[in-house]
Amino acid sequence: MAGKIKHYFAGGNTARGFYNLYDSNLQGLDRLFILKGGPGTGKSSLMKKIGSEWVEKGFDIEFLHCSSDNDSIDGVLIPAVKVGIVDGTAPHVIEPKAPGAVEEYINLGEAWDAKVLSSHKKTIQKLTKQISESFQKAYDTFKEALDIHDDWEKIYINSMDFQKADQLTKKLADVFFGKMKLNKQADVRHRFLGAATPKGAVDFVPNLTEDIQKRYFIKGRPGSGKSTMLKKLAQVAEERGVDTEVYHCGFDPHSLDMLIFRELGIAIFDSTAPHEYFPSRDGDEIIDMYELLIEPGTDELFAETISKISANYKNKMAQATSHLARAKQLHDELEEIYITAMDFSKVENIQQKIAEEINQMAGVSA
Repeated sequence: MAGKIKHYFAGGNTARGFYNLYDSNLQGLDRLFILKGGPGTGKSSLMKKIGSEWVEKGFDIEFLHCSSDNDSIDGVLIPAVKVGIVDGTAPHVIEPKAPGAVEEYINLGEAWDAKVLSSHKKTIQKLTKQISESFQKAYDTFKEALDIHDDWEKIYINSMDFQKADQLTKKLADVFFGKMKLNKQADVRHRFLGAATPKGAVDFVPNLTEDIQKRYFIKGRPGSGKSTMLKKLAQVAEERGVDTEVYHCGFDPHSLDMLIFRELGIAIFDSTAPHEYFPSRDGDEIIDMYELLIEPGTDELFAETISKISANYKNKMAQATSHLARAKQLHDELEEIYITAMDFSKVENIQQKIAEEINQMAGVSA
């Protein structure tokens, strides 16, 4: 029986620049392979192939997706074997650290023809500079969108009953944890359920919650306390020793979008755009923050202002996405240059070597 694949992002293009949560997800590994090499050297394909082989062997794996390229991954983890392979090139994974793990750097650049690349030196430098500029434009525009979003939030923050918000959080903590106090330290992982990508917002909520029995869908407006409540619940879970997957907002990583307590079979997440979902099975429940905490009539009272803010926000987000798309287009041009210089038979040999080492660690025959 094939294993399962868990999909998420460990890095993202955000209003606070490229935000890196890789180290949190590399905890507990015994071995970490860190791939170096330029674009088009086959890093993502190598990781996908090895990951797929282990799924076919019946092992669960985790694909760490690339927020800058919808078809690529930045890492693959095989938790049962305590092994990971990650892209170690900026900005995806910047010098990843897995405390306690044996780290091995593997340079796929060994498989390219330096003479071919030298003949394209000026073009490579130009494209690299343009890519960097496009990403910076995206981050600056996301920041402008965040400032607009802050104004949107203020409307609802000023209309919120904070006492009721505290009561709701306490009620949920009681429902989730009761008097539970586990005799262990909580394993807490920080990651992203979705990301801003060249094709717009992408999320993996259905995949991440497919095995969860009880799902809570938080509805509400910006500033209605969704993230604050999740932060408080995460803190309670950690104090009680409950393992927690903490999913940050792919737009503003200082906010939270979801918590999963797998050992309890519970997930609670912000189910508003751009990751809006609705109950679809037994055990699903809606928590409407607007209805529970916000003064009635707030939407109507500020309808005109909200409409303008919403339009400005969507416009900025579209602009930022266009800059990511431009970066991807330029990156594709850069990849083509590197691909012409690559000897992919050497990459296959490197992949085979990594696969053999992992098999030896796991005591599994190839």
